[in-house]
Amino acid sequence: MKSGFVGIIGRPNVGKSTLLNSILGEKIAITSSKPQTTRNAIRGIWTRMEDGEPVAQAVFIDTPGIHKPKNRLGSYMTGVSANTLKEVDVILFLVDSPYEGENSGDGFILKMLKAANTPKILVINKIDTIGPEAFAQIYSTYEEMGLFDAIIGTCATQGRNVDVLLKKIEEYLEEGPMFFPEDMITDHPERFLVSEIIREKLLMYLEQEIPHGVAVEIESYEEGENLTRIGAVIYCERQSHKGIIIGKQGRKLKGIGKAAREEIEALLGTKVYLETFVKVKEHWRDSDIAISNFGYRKE
Repeated sequence: MKSGFVGIIGRPNVGKSTLLNSILGEKIAITSSKPQTTRNAIRGIWTRMEDGEPVAQAVFIDTPGIHKPKNRLGSYMTGVSANTLKEVDVILFLVDSPYEGENSGDGFILKMLKAANTPKILVINKIDTIGPEAFAQIYSTYEEMGLFDAIIGTCATQGRNVDVLLKKIEEYLEEGPMFFPEDMITDHPERFLVSEIIREKLLMYLEQEIPHGVAVEIESYEEGENLTRIGAVIYCERQSHKGIIIGKQGRKLKGIGKAAREEIEALLGTKVYLETFVKVKEHWRDSDIAISNFGYRKE
């Protein structure tokens, strides 16, 4: 039995969460076209079976995109990613564009990687949009650095080369125990996944209006035999934002709730009654107490 922890790092919006979902074959990490969608370290559990027995298990940690923080929440997110490098057995560094030098976001990450005495795999994602010449340029630039044990191109949205990547990861796992049951794909509780689904729909429906000043708190969660009742509070930073989230005659909030409810029902396998409220908590992203209360805690 081989096992270990695998950290997924990279700049915002390079496809880290999409890759994790592709590896697991199920959606446990929310995705959107907006950067910094992931706020916590999301853990996904991949187990390879052979003749009905588990032979390898990798616990993937999808980290927030590393960026220059503009508030305490941003500092927390960057800290989560940096700490992950110290705790894993294999590091996946995702890129989707040519290297722009040591002063770029990727350059900042490379400095951290040089200090990590851990097997490192460069994943060139979005090969469906990069093109062969650009791919070759990215590949040769990073290969010449001599920092990576392997370089693999993937298209996470289509699942291309994900199997190749998993085989390569398994080579660097060592003999170890099973950390989780073979049928488990995440250790996050359902309440957390529900709050993330609601936040994803907010990012989708709000477009560029209120990109990251929202947080979701599950206030009530009651499981019945045929119905799960969920009460969720959506926090925003300004009164004007509250009006935008609710929309004219409440239409936008209803749309967000309907889209979230349908996905939550698929996740839980039961009917869901979802009630949402919108409240204003000014400057919560710069409040250590608020950040902690919303579940963004350093582990």
